[in-house]
Amino acid sequence: MARTSLSGFPEWLPEGRIIEMHVLDELRRVFELHGFAGIETRAVETLEQLEAKGETSKEIYVLDRLQALKAAAAGARAPKDKGMGLHFDLTVPFARYVVENANELDFPFKRYQIQKVWRGERPQDGRFREFTQADIDVVGNGELPFHFEVDLPLVMAEALNNLPIPPVRVLVNNRKVVQGVCESLGVTDVEAALRGLDKIDKIGPEGVAAELAQSGIDGNQVSVLLQMAQIRTSESSEVRARLAELGVCGELLDEGLKELTELLDTANKRMPGAVVADLKIARGLDYYTGSVYESEIEGHEDLGSICSGGRYDSLAKDGKRTYPGVGLSIGVSRLVSRMISAPMVKASRKVPTAVVVAVIAEEQRERSEAIAAVLRSRGISTDVAPSAAKFGKQIKFADKRGIPFVWFPGEEGSADTVKDIRSGEQVDADPHTWALPEADAVPTIEKVTD
Repeated sequence: MARTSLSGFPEWLPEGRIIEMHVLDELRRVFELHGFAGIETRAVETLEQLEAKGETSKEIYVLDRLQALKAAAAGARAPKDKGMGLHFDLTVPFARYVVENANELDFPFKRYQIQKVWRGERPQDGRFREFTQADIDVVGNGELPFHFEVDLPLVMAEALNNLPIPPVRVLVNNRKVVQGVCESLGVTDVEAALRGLDKIDKIGPEGVAAELAQSGIDGNQVSVLLQMAQIRTSESSEVRARLAELGVCGELLDEGLKELTELLDTANKRMPGAVVADLKIARGLDYYTGSVYESEIEGHEDLGSICSGGRYDSLAKDGKRTYPGVGLSIGVSRLVSRMISAPMVKASRKVPTAVVVAVIAEEQRERSEAIAAVLRSRGISTDVAPSAAKFGKQIKFADKRGIPFVWFPGEEGSADTVKDIRSGEQVDADPHTWALPEADAVPTIEKVTD
C-alpha cells in the first residue's frame, strides 16, 4: 500500500491494484454464475435513512456545501437543505432502492453490489474510513423462503475459496437461537445480551460478563450465555446435544435450532467443512431476525470477520408491503490489505502490458508504434519503449515492470524478433500472426509459499 497523509483511506500501489482487481473480478464472476444481477446505488443518503439503522450514527460522514459551512461559521442563516451523509454500508441504500423500484423489480430479486463506503471510525489493521464492499442479497415481496439463508453463505464460501488465499470458513448462528436462550433464562434485555455477545472476540468472556452484568443480567444467566457462546461445530447433532445440556427450551429456540441445523446439514452435503456453527455470533445490529453470518481466514483469525451478514425481515418496507431479505457483505479492502501485507499473494507483473516494442532510433519511432497498433488490434496489451536507448536499457524497462516480452523491429530486409526476457529465448515474429502465450495475456495472481 502506498503511504498517504490521511489515515484510513487506502491507496494501493499498481501491483496491489492488480490484486484487488483480481479479487473483484472473481467475486463478480461467481455472483453472476449464481444469478445475481449487478446494481449501483448513489453514494449519498438522507440522514434520516442512514440513522434508521441504529447505533451507527456516530460513524456517519455528513455531507454539506462549503458555502453552508461558511455561512454557519459566520452566524448567518444557512439554506435549509435536507441532511445528507455518505453511506456507511450497502444494505441500507439497497433497502431504499428496493422500496423505490419495487414495481419494476422481479421478486425474489437477487443483486450484487460492489462499491465504496465510508465510516468515521478509528483506522487500524484491516479497518478503514473509506473502503470497498462487495454485497449479495436476495429480497422477496412479502415472504422469502428459508432456503435462501442456506444458499447465500455457500455462494460466499465458493467465491472466497476460489481466491488464492488460505481456506475461509463461514461461521453461522441464528438470532432465534440466541433470543430463545435469553427468553428461556428470563433475560429481559435481549438486545443488551446480543450486543454483549457480539463483542466476545474483542473484549473476551470476562469483558462480556462485566458488560452483561451492567445491563442487569444476573450471574447464572451470564454463565449460561457464555457456555452457549462456546458451542462451535459443523455437526448439527452436537449443536442440539450441547444446547440440551444447558437446560434451555422454548418455542422460539426450537424454531431457530431447526433452521440452524437444517442449514448445517445442507451445507455439509454441498460443501463439506465450508460452514461452521458458532453460537457466539449475535450480530449486534437490531434488524437481523434469523440466520447470521461471519467468517474467518484460516491462519489469519486475528483479522476478524471479512464477510458478515444475515436475515432481515423488515429493513425494507413501504407501509403497505414488507420486503424480507438475506445478505452477506465482504470487506474487500480489509481482505486485500491482508493479502498484500501478509503477503498471501503476489502479482506476476506490475502493469497489464505483455509486450514492449523497442525503438531502434527516434526517427523510426513510428515504425514501433505501427507494430504496437497491430498487436493491440489483436487484443495484446502493448507499450512502446519511452526512448531509443540501448537495447539493454529498453529490456531493463520491461523487466522492472515484469513485462515478459520485448519486440525488436527488424532491420531493413530482415524479420522482426520477439524475446521472452525470462528465458532469453528470441524468435522471428510477425505482429499479425504471433501468438502470445495465454498464460501471459493478463497479469496473474499466485499464492506466496514459504
